[in-house]
Amino acid sequence: MAAMFSCFPQSALADAEMQLRGYLAAVQEAELADVQAAIQRFIRGEAKVDNAQFCPSSAQLSIEVRERRLMRELMAKRGAQSPVKLVKG
Repeated sequence: MAAMFSCFPQSALADAEMQLRGYLAAVQEAELADVQAAIQRFIRGEAKVDNAQFCPSSAQLSIEVRERRLMRELMAKRGAQSPVKLVKG
């Protein structure tokens, strides 16, 4: 999460410690891989945000983490399905 603070400017009124606490509360039950993927999407500008010039809110982070979890689960499910074999008849 420190990566987000170094990649986005902070408002002069922002309390970085409180923002970090909000992030931790938002992702406390999430898988590390999903949190890392979400942060990377914010840093790359791929995640949905109101203003990409500033750090996302804890709610935006939580939403993106859930989306990353869903994508990971869908990909795992797709990978678990046996591939379709074409049979020439």
